[in-house]
Amino acid sequence: MRADIHDGQGARNAPCNGPNTDARDQLSPDRHIRLAPHGRSIQKYMVQGGSPSQSWKTFFRNHAQAIAAIDLCVVPTLTFERLFAFLVLGHGRRQLLWFEVTRHPTAVWLARQITEAFPWASAPTYLVRDNDRAYGQAFRSRVRAMGIRDRPISPGSPWQNPYVERLIGTVRRECLDRMLVLGESHLRQVLSSYAAYYNEVRTHLALGKDAPLGRAVQRTGTIVAIPILSGLHHHYVRI
Repeated sequence: MRADIHDGQGARNAPCNGPNTDARDQLSPDRHIRLAPHGRSIQKYMVQGGSPSQSWKTFFRNHAQAIAAIDLCVVPTLTFERLFAFLVLGHGRRQLLWFEVTRHPTAVWLARQITEAFPWASAPTYLVRDNDRAYGQAFRSRVRAMGIRDRPISPGSPWQNPYVERLIGTVRRECLDRMLVLGESHLRQVLSSYAAYYNEVRTHLALGKDAPLGRAVQRTGTIVAIPILSGLHHHYVRI
């Protein structure tokens, strides 16, 4: 079968008597030209709302029990040395899970701390951190081997790791800014005492004024103040 090809003039002079012929085709000088749909017509059928993927805040809220955050805190000493405190925070109960102190936070040292912070099957699903160069290949390989999904934040966006940033600010305001650190062992001792206070005594508004490890309600007895960190903080109990 041969297909007849007509030029534009022939197409304009051809009859339009087919059963499905549109009246607009008969009036149009070029029947092959169609008008594009209006933008409002398309918008009517588009999905309305925000981004189809969850926001960073929603990710934190939906997976709080499965997220841990880490960060390094710089601490100057009395002799102007620079120490690094490595902190691990669980998002679920705002618990300080692990800390350690070093002068040189290498990738190998950080990888060992992650192993000690999450022994056996206690590793979280997600690990949120910044893009410090200390988290090198050895650290990332260890995290991957433990089955943890590494979630580094965007560069220059500390607000994406808010809970551990707030923890560091709290440790500075309530502890480190109020004493002179003599050295590595002294800082480790101070952080050990503060970690026990933070997890067992200090209340959190996000936890309904409870401590990360929970505090029993004491309704009767005489109130006694137990000093912590040489009286820097106190634990009030009933006996």
